[in-house]
Formats: sequence, C-alpha cells, structure tokens
Amino acid sequence: MLRPWRMHLDVRLDHESPLPIYIQIANAIVHDIERGRLVSGEFLPSTRAMAQLLSVNRKTIVLAYDELIAQGWIESAGTSGTKVSDALGLRPPAPDVGSGEGPVPDANTPLYDFKAPPGRPLAVPKERNAYKIDEGSPDGRLFPPDVLARAYRTAMTRLSRSNTLSYGDPRGSLELREVIAAMLKTERGLSIGVENVCLTRGSQHGIFLAALTILRPGDTVVVEDLTYEPAVMVFRAIGARVVSIGLDEDGADVDALARLCERERVSLVFLTPHHQFPTTVSLRPERRLRLIELARHHRFAILEDDYDHEFHFHSQPLLPMASYAPENVVYVGSLSKLALPVLRLGYVVAPAPMIEALAHHVSLLDGMGNVITETAVSTLIQEGELRRHARKAGRIYARRRDTFAVMLHEIFGHHVTFAKPQGGLAFWIRFVDPACLKRMEENAASMNLRFAPSESYAAAGKAVTGLRVGFASMTEAEARQVLLRMGKASGIS
Repeated sequence: MLRPWRMHLDVRLDHESPLPIYIQIANAIVHDIERGRLVSGEFLPSTRAMAQLLSVNRKTIVLAYDELIAQGWIESAGTSGTKVSDALGLRPPAPDVGSGEGPVPDANTPLYDFKAPPGRPLAVPKERNAYKIDEGSPDGRLFPPDVLARAYRTAMTRLSRSNTLSYGDPRGSLELREVIAAMLKTERGLSIGVENVCLTRGSQHGIFLAALTILRPGDTVVVEDLTYEPAVMVFRAIGARVVSIGLDEDGADVDALARLCERERVSLVFLTPHHQFPTTVSLRPERRLRLIELARHHRFAILEDDYDHEFHFHSQPLLPMASYAPENVVYVGSLSKLALPVLRLGYVVAPAPMIEALAHHVSLLDGMGNVITETAVSTLIQEGELRRHARKAGRIYARRRDTFAVMLHEIFGHHVTFAKPQGGLAFWIRFVDPACLKRMEENAASMNLRFAPSESYAAAGKAVTGLRVGFASMTEAEARQVLLRMGKASGIS
C-alpha cells in the first residue's frame, strides 16, 4: 500500500563522530518527534526507503528502528510498516489557514511565560573598531601575563596534589578569605575574621547576593539621585521599591534620609561613599556618622560598595563605614580593578550569620566559586605581586589622570566643568549646555562611540547633564582619539 510521505527528518550524519550511525539516526527521529514534526500514528519510511534516502546500509536503519521501538518512541504496525507510537498521544497542530499546512514551531518563541529583567540591557558590548568609553575600568594590559600564568600553574599543582579540585565551600576558598580578611584588617581598619568574608564573582555579584538576602518584595531601598544603575536594577528585580535622595559636593543628603525614615520604614540604603558613583565625590565624615546613627536607630542596613578603594592619588582615603559600624554595614569590595576584571573576584564582608545566609544563596545559584582562580590570586597577594602591580599601575593612572584633564581643557574648553578626581579611575564631566551632551549621545553611533547613556545614572528619571568617563584603561593616544570624537559628536570641536 502506497502512502504519501513528506520527509521532515533533518539527519546530518557525522561519520567522524564516536556515536554510531544508527544512534545518530535514532536521535534525529526523536528530535523531530519532540519538535512536533512527527506525530502519533504517522508512518516512517520503510527501512529500505530510509536507507536509500540516507545512503546507508539497510541493517543500520533496522538497528535504529529497533532502538526506537525498545525506547517506546515508535511501534511496528505489522505489514503496514512502522509508525510513531500511539501511546505518546501526539496529535498534529491545527492547520494554518491559507497554507494548508500545520505551523512549524518557532524555536525562538517560548510557549510559556517568563519574567524579563526590568530596564535596558546594562552591558555595553565591545565591538570591533569601536571606541569604547568605560566608566572607570583598569588597563588589563598592565598586568604581567607571565606572573598570572605562573600563579595559575602553581595553583593547579597545589590543588591537584592536595586533591582539592572538587566542590568546596560556597563562601570561597579558606585561604583567600584569610588573606582578604588580613588585608582588610591592616589596610582598611575592618576588625574581621574569615567567618565574615564570602567570595563572589565580582562586586555586582556581591550586591546581588546581599540584596537577595536582605530584601523582600515591597521593601524600600534608598539610593542617591545619581547612582549605580546595575544596583538599582538588582533592587527592582527583587521587587523592592527604590527611592532616591539628593546629592551635593559633600555626598548624600543625610537630612533627607532622616525625614524619609520618619515617614516610612527603610530596609536598605545603598551608597558608594569613598568615590561616589558617578560623581566621584566623597561622603563627608560628619554625614557618615549621622548615617550610622540613623541606621542604628531605624534598624536598616547600609550596603557600602567600595569599588575602587585601592586607587587614590593624594591624601589617604577615608576608612570604610564598615570599619566602625560592622553591625550595620554590609561591605562589598572587588579585586577585579586591582588585578584584572576578567578574574571576576569580589567579596562581601558582614556579620557571620549574614555570611552564612549569603553562602546559602551561593549554593543555590552557583554551587561554589572558582577555586583555581581564588588560589592563584591568593598566591599573588601573599607573594606581593598584587601590591607591586598596584603601585606601578597607580603611578601610570596618576599620569593618565593629569594628561586626561589637560586634554579635556584643550578639546572642550569652557563647554564642560569637572574636578580632577582625588582617587578612582574616572572623571565626572558636566556639560554647561545640556544640548551638547544630547547631540553627543545622538551622534555617538555615527562616530563609532560606545558608552553608557547619561540617563543611566538618574535613579529618579531626572535630567542629567553629566557623563562619567574612565581614563585609566586608555593610553594618551587612545584617550585623545576618544575625546576628539566626543567633541566632534557634541558639536563643540
């Protein structure tokens, strides 16, 4: 008996694969059944016809069909042939009116509900030949690759010999946590032990873990009017309500926070007090003390993101708030800017019960950190390599900062205002005429410029007349090219 047969099977046989040919054929048939291209009761070609179609031996098709029958995907219909099993209960979709055929499922259209993160994509991709303006990244070319390679080789050898290349503590390697605790105690005044440290995949991961542990949907989080957008996106993704307070040359408006606390319950205050993001100003000591007093009285947590503490060019930096109020402050730091961003190493410092809760979330999200990288970085710190690199990079960044300021004056003149940052790796540049900034953002694509839009800094959606521009990752020649393009795009030069 002849039957119409419309072949849907997409079989690409790989004769170099260790997988037997008959298994490849069976998998292809299963794939078409799962995709709905083959439905219950639909007949397959005879073994002879299939063998001719695929240019294989008939015995290969017999083996494939036998395998599928054994698994329950197809069944023998006696002399009528072989068909997709009726027990699967698969029926053809409703016909597509006008085409006479059933619709082919679209692999890019999910047939289920999902929750997309709020806001725009945060990453600005690095495109070939594009001029990327970062917001304060280090220059990865400065770190000696041979030193890093040696540290990784040492780490691999040690871990292999000690049989610790397996799952470990979700808080991260004990060795690196001990090293970080000692570093923070000596250099930043944090009186902590290893039980107060949880390693993360960078500071953003730390912010996410801390927020996930502290916040519940509907909780109120306070940020500054100008702030770090990825943190705001985290809070909103968790379901928190984000409220902003003012900001001036002395940092966050703590009086406004006090008034807000009298009106409603605040669960978390997010700050970058060392070098405020994006403006680079430091939170004054008197405001820090007032903030701590409010936190103790109203029992809210302070999430302190100390993202670039290592880089300061004149006076010694202020100690983190976590150093004198550890019971109220969750402290987030990073080794990424000190070493290399691609290492993805950060940490959260908090009371031990909070760290245990963080570790539980790590075990759900990630299982554990990267013990090889953690051991390698621990070696770099203990052998003094990271300190040597920081001193060398700091001198280079200081020169680049000074040169960048001169070029800003040359190219933009009186059209912009800025203060040369005392620390950190970026300038906050304000445009006297907001139209210049608007033109620059509109013309950026045509000038092959890539940067975060100014509106990304505004927590409350207010107009922003400034742009955060990193200087450390570019040589003088690279920086001049970028600034000239920025000036041309803005219509200033």
